[in-house]
Amino acid sequence: MESPSPQQNLKSALQAAQVWWADMGIEVPPLPVARPKKRAAPQQGTQKSLAPKQAAQKPVLAKPPEPERAGLKEQIAKATALAQAAPTLDALKTAIENFDAGLLSDHAHKMVFARGNPHADIMVIGEAPGKQEDISGEPFVGAAGQLLDKMFAAINMDAQNLYITNVCNWRPPHDRDPSEDELALCKPFITRHIQLCAPKLIVLVGGISLATLAGKTSIMKNRGQWQELDIADTTIPAMPLYHPSFLLRKPELKKFAWRDLLAIKARIQHQNF
Repeated sequence: MESPSPQQNLKSALQAAQVWWADMGIEVPPLPVARPKKRAAPQQGTQKSLAPKQAAQKPVLAKPPEPERAGLKEQIAKATALAQAAPTLDALKTAIENFDAGLLSDHAHKMVFARGNPHADIMVIGEAPGKQEDISGEPFVGAAGQLLDKMFAAINMDAQNLYITNVCNWRPPHDRDPSEDELALCKPFITRHIQLCAPKLIVLVGGISLATLAGKTSIMKNRGQWQELDIADTTIPAMPLYHPSFLLRKPELKKFAWRDLLAIKARIQHQNF
């Protein structure tokens, strides 16, 4: 059987990538139709060269267009207005439940709000719901949530002195990470959520919550280092912590999470929360 040409291999690879992108919920442009190159007519009286042809240069692929962002600013403004108009946590929960968050809310079964004690001094903010959370409507109830509870139990903290939520209230399609646009859409809600709870200390669980609220891009570099979050003219200390789902995959890093938990405990004791 004749081996496929480099152009055929490239086309197959692009088609496979398009299928993968589509499964992840990313809009992609259709593949351009390949046009055959015109061959120059051979000059009369000349013989065809016997030298091997020079390798063809790889085609330069056009950069994929930016995702459709039509109406994003308007949606963020709407989310901000709804969030700031909510006088209580119940009102905020209702506002989020009724908000159209596009792919996020369309694909999710339930809006995931919070669990624990809303009057607690410690607010734990994770990334986005998973399958179990999407079913129950509560954050951190699967395997990662069970590990999170054990982690805080190790420093004598439980549902009575913790309030747990996420920066994203809906499970993203195919359990992918929420996009920057989606996080921007959710940020007014988590900001108001913090305002209404007025915690004395925040634990940022995972890189996405760290990036969304503290503007830092690496949980590996910033875990264990106190951050300051400016929320409604109030500065709140925040400790970045490895996400428990990451620790389930990398148990050797639990020793670092334990150090960070001890730092949280020491701060709580020092400030007499």
